[in-house]
Amino acid sequence: MKKVVIIGGGYAGIYALRELVKNKNIKITLIDKHTYHNLQPEVYDLIANKSTFADVTIDLTTLCRGFNHNHLEFKNLKVRKIDQHTRKIYTEEQEIVEFDYLIMAAGTRTFFPSSIPGLNNADDIKKLHRAITFKQSFERQLFEKIRDEAKQCADTHIVVVGAGLSGVEIAAEMAYYSNKFFERGNFSCDNLKISLISSSASILPGLKQDLINISQQRLKALGINIITNTKLQKVEDGYCYLSNGTKINHSFVVFTGGVESSTITSELDDVAKNGRGQLIVNEFMQTDKYENIFAIGDIAEIRNLQGEIMPPNVTVARISGTNAGKNVLNLISGKSLQKCDPKLDGILIALGGQYAAGDIYGLLTVKGRLAYEIKKYVFSSYRKPLIKLIKKGYAKLKRM
Repeated sequence: MKKVVIIGGGYAGIYALRELVKNKNIKITLIDKHTYHNLQPEVYDLIANKSTFADVTIDLTTLCRGFNHNHLEFKNLKVRKIDQHTRKIYTEEQEIVEFDYLIMAAGTRTFFPSSIPGLNNADDIKKLHRAITFKQSFERQLFEKIRDEAKQCADTHIVVVGAGLSGVEIAAEMAYYSNKFFERGNFSCDNLKISLISSSASILPGLKQDLINISQQRLKALGINIITNTKLQKVEDGYCYLSNGTKINHSFVVFTGGVESSTITSELDDVAKNGRGQLIVNEFMQTDKYENIFAIGDIAEIRNLQGEIMPPNVTVARISGTNAGKNVLNLISGKSLQKCDPKLDGILIALGGQYAAGDIYGLLTVKGRLAYEIKKYVFSSYRKPLIKLIKKGYAKLKRM
C-alpha cells in the first residue's frame, strides 16, 4: 500500500487531503504541530469579538475521522528532519513516519527582520495563540482606560506595521471595535489611536487603485492615522522610531510586514528555493529534484502557465492543493499529470464591522455591506463542508 504524507493542515493541505481520500487503497498521514486548522483570514473577527476560538479553527483529529477512509490518520507531531533519500520523516517526539509521496504544505510565518532592533517584542497575529494573547492585551487596554478615566486619560496608541491585507484588516477591525466600544458605553476616555505604517507609497501595494482608494477612505473614516513611504527602524522604550526622522509612542506594536517560508524547507537541502525559503515547483507542483515530493500553498513559489508568480492566498492554496492531490493519485495509478494554472477569483478586504471592499474576477468592484456579505458567503462555503466532516468524525469518536 502506497504511503502519502501531508505536512501541514492549513488550507492547501486540506484541499490536497480532500483529493487523496478519493483513493481508498492508499495510506494517508496528515502531520501538523498544531491540533487544529487555523482559518487565518477570520482571526480578525476573533480579535474584534465577532467570533470565538471554535469559529476560526477546524479540529484536525475529528476532521480526519470524518472522512470515509480506513487508512487516514492525523499525527500531532513536530517535524525535525526529512530524509528524502530514505523517504523518512523524523519528529521531535521521536516518531519516524515513512512516505512514498510527500506533500509539503507547512505554510509561512511572519518575517521579523533582524535589522530592526526591538521588533521581536511585536505581536504576530499569524499565530493563533499570539492572536489570542493580542486580543487579551487589546481588551486590557480598553479596560484600563475606563477604569482610570476619572483620574487620568492616558493615550493608548496601537501601531500596525505593514499595510498589506493583514495590516489593513487588523487595523480596521480594531478601530471599528474600539469606536463602538466607547460609543456604546459613553465612556469619556475615548482617545485610543491607531497608526498604520506603510513602507510603500500607499496602503495595499499591488492592488487596483479603486480598491486602494475605497480602503483608504474607510480607514480614515475610522480614525486611523496612515503613514506612507516610511519604514520602522527600531522599537525602544515605548516608542517606534521611523525612517522619516520621527518617533511615535506606542502601547503595543503589531507587525505584519512580510512573510517567510516555514523553517521546515531547510530540511530539503538539495531542493531549489527562492530568497524567502519557498520551495520552487514546476507546473505539476513537484519540486525540482524529486517527482514524489510536492509543495503547495504559501510554502511554494507557484507560477501560472504564463510564468507569473502567484501571491500567497487562499485561492492559490486551493488550486495548488487540489492539483497536487490529483497528481499524486495520477502518479500512483500511472496516469498523466495535470498542469496547474492558478487564476485569482478576485480579492475581498474586511474593513471593520459589516463593511468590506472587493474585486470580483477583475470585472466588478464592490464595497460596503454587499462586499461584506460576499466575503461571508465565500468563507461559509469553505467552512460548512469541513464542519459536517468534523461533526461526523466527532460522532465516530464518541461511539468508540
